[in-house]
Amino acid sequence: MATGHEKIETSVGLMVVLVILVVSIGGIVEIVPLFFQRSTTEPVQGLKPYSALQLTGRDLYIRESCMACHSQMIRPFRAETERYGHYSVAGEFVYDRPFQWGSKRTGPDLARVGGRYSDEWHRIHLINPRDVVPESIMPGYPWLDKNMLGTGDIQKKMRVLRTLGHPYSDEQIENAPKELEGKTEMDAMIAYLQVLGTTIKTRR
Repeated sequence: MATGHEKIETSVGLMVVLVILVVSIGGIVEIVPLFFQRSTTEPVQGLKPYSALQLTGRDLYIRESCMACHSQMIRPFRAETERYGHYSVAGEFVYDRPFQWGSKRTGPDLARVGGRYSDEWHRIHLINPRDVVPESIMPGYPWLDKNMLGTGDIQKKMRVLRTLGHPYSDEQIENAPKELEGKTEMDAMIAYLQVLGTTIKTRR
């Protein structure tokens, strides 16, 4: 009759239960302490939640699956910081739900793209990337320049985010629809790209 370790190895059900137990305990031990570290739960100095226009642009970024080709996390290695700027820190992403770190880099990392190019450059690049980067394989998004923004759910979205800790004021939420009036999806996307990584100054 099997006993001890041999019993565990010969019983699939028992092995599954024990593996789940060990993985769960290991996960808890690694993850729970992070919730009590200030560096991972508090925003870096000067960080502000996305404005209504930037928040809408972020939703469009996700809708268009930009994260499938672009990461938003600079690793603390010389090759990365020399190309992209200061490495990413957890406190920059406190107001990102969900964060867009990623690991896929078919295109360059966008963590510090804010302010590197003009609004017009971004507009041309998003309509037809090869007009500014001839070797680019990125698809164009010309419809962004034609589609007008709706204002229906922006206030509800900001109220929900406020319950999760985003410091939106009543005035910001009240004025959110006005911020989106007359704007295109392109305007929102550019507003989002232009704020990325600007809280921590980049090294060029």
